[in-house]
Amino acid sequence: MSGKALQNIVVRICLVAAMLVCIYAVLRRGMGAWYFQQKSPQAIQKAIRWDPCNAEYYDALATLRHLYADNENPGEQVQLYLHATSFSPQNAHFWTDLGMAYDWAGNRNEAMRAFAQAIELSPNSPDINWKFANFCVRTGKTSEGLQALGKVLIGGTVPREDVFALAEMATRDENAILKEAVPPEAPILFDYLNYQAKTGDMTGAKQVWDRLLALTSPFDLRMTFFYLDTLIHKRETEQLADAWSALGKRFPEKVASLNAPPNLVANGGFESDILNGGLDWRVVPLEGARVSMDLEEAFEGKRSVRVDFDGTQNLDYGHLFHYVLVRPNTRYRFSGYMRAAGITTDSGPRFQVFDPYDAGKESFATENVIGTSAWAEQRLEFKTAADTRLLLIRIARPPSGKFDNKIAGTVWIDGVRLTQED
Repeated sequence: MSGKALQNIVVRICLVAAMLVCIYAVLRRGMGAWYFQQKSPQAIQKAIRWDPCNAEYYDALATLRHLYADNENPGEQVQLYLHATSFSPQNAHFWTDLGMAYDWAGNRNEAMRAFAQAIELSPNSPDINWKFANFCVRTGKTSEGLQALGKVLIGGTVPREDVFALAEMATRDENAILKEAVPPEAPILFDYLNYQAKTGDMTGAKQVWDRLLALTSPFDLRMTFFYLDTLIHKRETEQLADAWSALGKRFPEKVASLNAPPNLVANGGFESDILNGGLDWRVVPLEGARVSMDLEEAFEGKRSVRVDFDGTQNLDYGHLFHYVLVRPNTRYRFSGYMRAAGITTDSGPRFQVFDPYDAGKESFATENVIGTSAWAEQRLEFKTAADTRLLLIRIARPPSGKFDNKIAGTVWIDGVRLTQED
């Protein structure tokens, strides 16, 4: 046999051997993957025996043991995570898990080093920063924790209320939270504003509100309504007046100024769209009644608002209304125009004006409108009580006590005014 032929045989044998080795390696990885898919600590241990260099298996085994309390020795979990980081040193999530394991084991210095490595590899990951922030809050590293929470808020994968709650666990310093944790972005600031309002921290909410007003970036007026409603609910009428005035400067084409005398009712002629919030008209949907703008029928201007009753309900209606700031111990004159077409039953629409915090203290109503009638002015004159600072004006229809009590027909409203008497 020639030397060349022998050389070819050797090459073929080497190729076959290499192929067998590759097949064996693939089979081992395949068996490891098959066991790994069973997602139990025992199965993942078998996966590691088949594929001992797979970093994911070590990380998953340590995590499952912690979750299932399968192994109460945190040192062994640390070793598993160390294997994961050694086989895959560029995986930031493995370093994060290692940091958490060191924390469980009480070794906070090593935990900090592991978290620092994770942050270096993936500085903007919301998940990694969330875990790091929790570690910082537990260990009193307030500034680092707040900065990490800022990245979590930008990432948007963690519910923002949870982020705000953790920030307040870290510190009660509202300025520090606003400076280090809450990015100067309107959507995030509004979520924080609503969180503060929901938890009842109106002092903190005021700080967030001031930060929002200082922004030059635009925002949707409707985003302010929850805060304004909370001010109404909390009886913070001075803060409500300041907030509405500020919005008047930001949205002059939408928000009627509180300093535009003499009419205190915003959009009293319905020439603008109903804002449905703040110190403007609001409409609450109700079966049996429909509110719309009428561009063909108006007492003054170009349009009015109409309420159509479909005749299917004996309605207790008060779902078109408006909050108005007033002064205590002051005389006011109210007026509004109504027109009706085919209003049935003995109880028709009318204007009501009362203190929303105590309707029984002072409540005023005009005559009800039934049948069909042309535009007619309805008037009221009254003096506010010593502690009244807010009134509610609404179009109301109390339920009828008669047998034939289901209201049908249409009423139009226009020219609503509330003025302070000299």
